[in-house]
Amino acid sequence: TMHASAMLFLFIIPIWAAFGNYVVPLQIGAADMAFPRINALSFWLLPPAGLLMFAGFLVDGGSAAAGWTAYSPLARTMGTGMDLWIIAVVLLGISSTIGAANFLVTMLRMRAPGMTLFRMPVFCWNIFVTSLLQLLATPVLASALAMLYIDRNFGGSFFDPNGGGNAVLWQNVFWFYSHPAVYIMILPGMGIVSEILPVFSRKPIFGYK
Repeated sequence: TMHASAMLFLFIIPIWAAFGNYVVPLQIGAADMAFPRINALSFWLLPPAGLLMFAGFLVDGGSAAAGWTAYSPLARTMGTGMDLWIIAVVLLGISSTIGAANFLVTMLRMRAPGMTLFRMPVFCWNIFVTSLLQLLATPVLASALAMLYIDRNFGGSFFDPNGGGNAVLWQNVFWFYSHPAVYIMILPGMGIVSEILPVFSRKPIFGYK
């Protein structure tokens, strides 16, 4: 659980945002991102979320151990570390969501004169699509985590068949985010490749007659 969560939520997704923060304004001719303070908040949510997630190793019952997918009803039986994991992933989701909104506003409203959407480099388009996916899908993950937290701590039964819930509901709601997350993790990398290949091959990827 913790290994996968660190790789996905604390490294792969944030590291592409770091590249985007540096490269996107340069490529579209903007002085900075649209909302620098929201940008800073998006970054500074990461360390406390990571500390909270790994604090599970210090509490009774140990850290979350239901896999990074946190399948219920298994996740309903874990100790306090699971609650810390849920809160940490919600914080990371907030970071992703506000960062994605910042990217979209920057590319839609702060392009230099003459830089139309269809003149933006492929890397910018990949960050644009990634941000759109994050903005649409991440709140659904937050809602799934909120339901799981209620099940665990407040007597809810969203995922408990004994209380009228549905265990399969977790899979449906969780993968509404996690399937787009596959593209959230790979599209910016493809965008970086799209910038490197033309440099070393000295031929454009697009624009052939």
